[in-house]
Amino acid sequence: MEIKTSQEFFETKLPVRFKPEKAKDIEATIQVNLTGNNPNDWVIIVKNQKIQTFQGITEEPILILKVSEEDFLEIVNGKISIEKAFFSGKVDVKGDIAIALKLKDTGFL
Repeated sequence: MEIKTSQEFFETKLPVRFKPEKAKDIEATIQVNLTGNNPNDWVIIVKNQKIQTFQGITEEPILILKVSEEDFLEIVNGKISIEKAFFSGKVDVKGDIAIALKLKDTGFL
């Protein structure tokens, strides 16, 4: 079933999609800044093989992703890969790129 909003993804789908066994060596705070018609900000914390999400801004993220909500939904719905979105300029990534790649395996991206 297609995810229709970022809120649906972060609050409902991500907790189900998250694969804790793939997050053994990940401890990260990620800031996601969504732009476009429905701009909002989300914080994702991965620690001790668990994931937490909440709306808002964090002071010291290890990774910041800036993307339009439309492009973000294309990524999480599998219509475009995070790599293709990054290389085509749809996603602005600041910080630890290696963490972004690891997060893909956990079901986040």
